[in-house]
Amino acid sequence: MSETEVKSVPTRNEIDPNDTWDLTRLYETDEAWENDFKKLEQMIPGYPERKGTLGESADSMLSFLTFDREFDLLTERLYHYASLRTSEDGANDEYLQREGRMLNLLTKAAEAASFFQPELQAIPEDRYEAIISEPVLNEWKVMLLKIRRYQPHVLSTPEERLLAMGSSALHGYGETFGQLTNVDMKFGTLKDEKGQTVELSHGAFSSFLVKRDRDLRKNAFFQYYQEFDEHKFTVAATLAHSVKVDVFSAKARHYPSARAKALFADNVPESLYDNLLSAVRENIDGVTEYYELRKDFLGLDAVHAYDTYVPLVPDLDVRTTFDQACAQVLDSLAPLGQDYVDALRKGFQDRWVDRYETKGKRSGAFSSSSYGNPPYILMNYKEDVFSDMYTLAHEAGHSMHSWYSQSKQPYQYYQYPIFLAEVASTFNEELLTQFLLDQTDDPKMRAYIINRQIDDIRGTVIRQSMFAEFEHVVHRLEEEGAALTLDVFRQEYRKLLEAYHGSFFVIDEVLDLECLRIPHFYSAFYVYKYATGLSAAVALSQKVLAEGGNATERYRGFLSSGGSQFPLETLMAAGVDMTQPEPVAETLTLFKTRVKELRDLLEKF
Repeated sequence: MSETEVKSVPTRNEIDPNDTWDLTRLYETDEAWENDFKKLEQMIPGYPERKGTLGESADSMLSFLTFDREFDLLTERLYHYASLRTSEDGANDEYLQREGRMLNLLTKAAEAASFFQPELQAIPEDRYEAIISEPVLNEWKVMLLKIRRYQPHVLSTPEERLLAMGSSALHGYGETFGQLTNVDMKFGTLKDEKGQTVELSHGAFSSFLVKRDRDLRKNAFFQYYQEFDEHKFTVAATLAHSVKVDVFSAKARHYPSARAKALFADNVPESLYDNLLSAVRENIDGVTEYYELRKDFLGLDAVHAYDTYVPLVPDLDVRTTFDQACAQVLDSLAPLGQDYVDALRKGFQDRWVDRYETKGKRSGAFSSSSYGNPPYILMNYKEDVFSDMYTLAHEAGHSMHSWYSQSKQPYQYYQYPIFLAEVASTFNEELLTQFLLDQTDDPKMRAYIINRQIDDIRGTVIRQSMFAEFEHVVHRLEEEGAALTLDVFRQEYRKLLEAYHGSFFVIDEVLDLECLRIPHFYSAFYVYKYATGLSAAVALSQKVLAEGGNATERYRGFLSSGGSQFPLETLMAAGVDMTQPEPVAETLTLFKTRVKELRDLLEKF
């Protein structure tokens, strides 16, 4: 390749089909999807036909629940296919139209079914108890008890209908953000360390940040944020609208705050959220020590954001093919049993994974499932980004959580809450770390892996806690009547950057634009679950590795539990109590220990 040629992101028809996911498991053809779409459309009148019957008898309640389950099963499959296609190429108009039609249909369905909550909650308590105690509703009882908790937050039938009708319009900010950042934004090109011209994208940005050449990292950082700077008012307005919708929804449903509403479904006390933030702030000295270590061993006057991802171990070029990453991940998960490993291996072979970045493809990574279907994984895998192997292990944790839950739970209980999802994913990362440490005698490789674990805790517990505090702050400002302008977002975010990074870190002016580019901010009060999830995962993985036997069985029971209990109860049964401060504190202690161990290793080089 000559210096004048540009190394562009390939289109989907330019890559091997075996490197893509096989969505024919969902629908063989688009025509088959259209037929099911029509079928779903024709089912909607089944909702109003059952209006007014819920309190008549257990059989009438069962009739509604059974119909609703069949509707949801088909909905989930249809939307799963449509959303995965859009994730493949956000610029494909056919895919966008299909997903848009799906969202419009779901709005109509939600409107037709909007009577359910008000009617169910209006059933007198003694009558409700009698109905759900009938044997025909045994497999629905836990769900019906959970629903009853929402009684103070359910509105009248006309009000519920209005909210259902407006749902798609109210939540349009998410689509706007996705289209702007994944399709419309163009980040230009850069020359890499080999002198090749490379298209800068979300995926390429992460590759540049791990380069040894500081000028490469710095140029990529500022060029990437230049594009956000040019769209900053638009993205800020989109984020502000997201916060406003959260606050509106909480007020409309009589919650004391948007955060209280977000935590209600999982029955998580707000004190857990506050305790997490307090624990991290109290242990921020570990971050200061880590950045001092980075400054010393990278030979810097100070650490900038573009210095925080490059591995500290010098002259260690780690490149891992996707197949090699799969093999390493599978070997690392052996403590969970042969059936776990075999099921995941078959998933890799059967094209659960969409491997590489392509034009228009959604950035990042995710696992996505629907009942009775493969739990697909989207990746943007790069051989020179060591953390991508961890990303694969992470998403495989989600997928196997879904696989076990589907195999053990009926549809109404198979969907586990995000609070639990982030345990299963980061648990796999912890096993991978220990496996890699056990496999190497090379002090440089050991230092490299420890460096990776440190960065994992920093990124998942400390960084995500900073994000969680930002979400809490901006929602509270909106609830207090403050105006959420671009300047307000940047000022509040800069305060947190200063609080969470210590004295050896320099905050470049454009870094406070980071608050505009985090996709999770458009699904607020989600990111704290990364921090609690990793803390629980550290505790559980240490039990499995040290004890095996019953500890492993308890963990597999956790994977199989789905949403059959509230998440704190499920974790308690697995062996960790997240209502106590110990899991978070122990994870932050591990962080400090690893920083000291890494310094000792590096000083021997």
